Amino acid sequence: MASIKDVAKLAGVSTATVSRVLADKPHVRPEVKEQVRAAVATLGYRPNRMASNLRKQTSNVIGLLVSDIRNPFFTAVARAIEDEAHARQMNVFLCNTDEDIEKERHYLNTLLAENVAGIILSPTQESVEAFQFLLDSDTPVVSIDRRIEGANIDSVLSNNVQSAQLLTEHLLDKGYERIVAVLGLQNSTTGRERMLGYQQALQQRGVVLDPDISTYVQPRENQGYEFVKALLAQKAKPDAILTGNSRLTVGAVKAIQEAGLRIPEDIALAGFDDTNWMPHLGPGITVIAQPTHEMGKTAAELLFMRMADEERPSREVVLKGKLIVRKSTQP
Repeated sequence: MASIKDVAKLAGVSTATVSRVLADKPHVRPEVKEQVRAAVATLGYRPNRMASNLRKQTSNVIGLLVSDIRNPFFTAVARAIEDEAHARQMNVFLCNTDEDIEKERHYLNTLLAENVAGIILSPTQESVEAFQFLLDSDTPVVSIDRRIEGANIDSVLSNNVQSAQLLTEHLLDKGYERIVAVLGLQNSTTGRERMLGYQQALQQRGVVLDPDISTYVQPRENQGYEFVKALLAQKAKPDAILTGNSRLTVGAVKAIQEAGLRIPEDIALAGFDDTNWMPHLGPGITVIAQPTHEMGKTAAELLFMRMADEERPSREVVLKGKLIVRKSTQP
């Protein structure tokens, strides 16, 4: 007797997709439905209704995938999600992807195999094709911090363009002109949007952009340190540095101090993400504080709403950051 795995193999899809087609669920492409139904007819497959009913039992676990759990931003977001889940007697299975595509796919397949009730993720990729296997499953999905372009799912984002523009304008208002941006990965919507906001602020003030003084790096302390260290070894030093997250900020502070420079007397520093130690790092660092608790809470609420009503129209929620000025940008 043919199994659901046999049907999936012949149709060239996942078993989750086969189940979705057999249950006549939405969000499956017409050509995929035809492939599955043709495979069912060819193999003479008959679903095991008892096993199907067992698989449909409601799980009390949701999956959460973050790109770097050491980043305080994700720690705060995860805490808010856990609070919301606990209030609903749900458990959270936390996975750390390290911006690794294969690791991300492994965790997603594991969560699907465990039949979790839903998944919240900060994706390492943005193309919808990379997540089609996930979107073809019955599992409710919410993206946080980054978009999956073209995916019809709920998402919670920060207004990165506006925030980067606000931070850059603050530095310009203080008289700094040669401002270097050290931002996260170019292949993420977060990194590109922050670069766009930075560039727009300079252009609107008539400051000539120098493409060689700003960069995308892995958003980690050591990468921030190495880039800023090399930058400060050059003759033409910047007036100010803008960093893309708190880990890059720490790396920048280390490099500045090793170079024998003072913040802000010799160089100004501002960055994304407030933490409980930002007021005490150096002279106190000017930051854009993202609404991490609200982002996590909103993502969890959207997921539970999707679990309750899978036909509900998807939503994209964009939240604003807040500028907190400290001594690191005071000339």
